[in-house]
Amino acid sequence: MDNNQAPDHDALLRIANALERIAPPAPAAINWRTMPAYVWDGKNARELEKITAPDLDDLRGIDRQKELVLENIDRLAWRKASHDMLLWGTRGMGKSALVRSAARRVQDGSSMALGLVQVAPDALDSLPELFSRLGGERRQFLIFIDDLGFAEEDTVGPRRLRSWLEGGVEARPSNCRLAVTSNRRAILARQASEQNSGSDESPLNRRDATDDKLALADRFGLTVGFHPCSKGAYIEMVSAYAGPLELKFSEEEALEWAMQSGQRSGRAAWQFVVELAGRAGKKL
Repeated sequence: MDNNQAPDHDALLRIANALERIAPPAPAAINWRTMPAYVWDGKNARELEKITAPDLDDLRGIDRQKELVLENIDRLAWRKASHDMLLWGTRGMGKSALVRSAARRVQDGSSMALGLVQVAPDALDSLPELFSRLGGERRQFLIFIDDLGFAEEDTVGPRRLRSWLEGGVEARPSNCRLAVTSNRRAILARQASEQNSGSDESPLNRRDATDDKLALADRFGLTVGFHPCSKGAYIEMVSAYAGPLELKFSEEEALEWAMQSGQRSGRAAWQFVVELAGRAGKKL
């Protein structure tokens, strides 16, 4: 081909189309000021038009926990002093539901004041990038990490989280607070040697190991525990869910369901009511 000859238009178009297919699409622009919630996947955010959560009043047996969490999120929304939160304890007792329900309740008062951003546990390494994006926004954010846990051999993740909470170089910005849920107060799994009195490891060393793990939990200004509920509290939960649906049940049947589920909890109560509704041919 003559060096002075113009490139073939069709060939250029084919090359451009091929490059477009190879290159990842540009991330969609995110409006951090208007949507109630977002999901952060480690690279990009996805907007959610609503927060899916039960009504705060329907969460029973955790009145004190509701009071603490709701007040703290409300403080955050209105730019008052507020804490990073760790919600820990018995599975199925409403830790995750409480964070979402309380955030939605606060947004009912002012939808623009607060945004909820859920972060997958496997996207923790990308939190500095998320902090960078949120720090310049004129809005308050609750960053929600559900069911967090670290493997025994992971020493980097816990230390980075401690740094983010305590003002390290990559600390979260002032308009953000973290809400973390975990089945363990220490978040990290405990090694068998910590609980084995016959271990050759000295009691002092075992204490040091435990204290080091609890040090992460101590970085949260507000630590809220969730414990197994009593029979009475469990029946109250079932009644709260079943009443508006006009579903009848016996306490004996409800307790038997909890025994089969392996726990008396809000989750077991709701699952029992789903079963009752299914038997009655009702939709939820």
